[in-house]
Amino acid sequence: MDLDGTLTNEEKVITPYTYDVLMEAQRQGIRLCLASGRPPYGMRPLAKQLRMAEYGGMLICYNGGHIEDCQTGRVYVEKALDEALLPTLLDFQELSGMTLMTYYEDHIYTQKPDDRYVRQSSKNNNMAIRKVEDFLSEVPRPLNKCLMVGDPEIRPHWERTMKEALGDRMNVMHSTPYFIELLPPNIDKGPSLMELARQLGMTAENVIAFGDSYNDIGMIRLAGTGVAMGNAEDAVKAAADFITKSNEEDGVGDFLSTRVLKNK
Repeated sequence: MDLDGTLTNEEKVITPYTYDVLMEAQRQGIRLCLASGRPPYGMRPLAKQLRMAEYGGMLICYNGGHIEDCQTGRVYVEKALDEALLPTLLDFQELSGMTLMTYYEDHIYTQKPDDRYVRQSSKNNNMAIRKVEDFLSEVPRPLNKCLMVGDPEIRPHWERTMKEALGDRMNVMHSTPYFIELLPPNIDKGPSLMELARQLGMTAENVIAFGDSYNDIGMIRLAGTGVAMGNAEDAVKAAADFITKSNEEDGVGDFLSTRVLKNK
């Protein structure tokens, strides 16, 4: 399950109904996996709320750059950006007027701490913002992911421009109208989810994937059952096997309750 716009509502919380359905799903032997562009620190509170450590749940963080087992703490995947490309990202910050930021442990690092979208990310992940004067020398390493954030009106142009400039050296995508995700090459929720399933002895047919945004398309296409939220982008709906209710209408809980769980 993706988080924002999928599992959680507009208040960034899991509603009581969906929570109850997910707890019943775990009792019936279904393993939960949260898959998000968020860092681990921003995902673990939801995993704790769902008691995923008790039921063998998994976290796919940074869209697949970091994968961990909630129960054992085992890290299945850890991939970092090529540090040689960081000066190029800073050049794009200067050219575009957007803001470069990154996550490390429990902090967001940026040269522009007052940016409204940096503050939104801070709120979403419950992470403090740390201002740096020199991004290259002051930000801790390794970096699993950076973000370029800014006005949704200019985001598409700069996303295309960065894709052209960076080519196959970095995966450039957007997850919200104001976030450009900057990831190591070939990092995508879809292949990451399928590799995790393989390591757990499962096939695509064992997997249901829920999502609403462009960075969810890969896992929705590759999962045996791909489910788009009612509030999903049109391209996400086109890739899905099913369309459920919106995240404001308990779409995840409703689908599982009516189509998957026993005696529900």
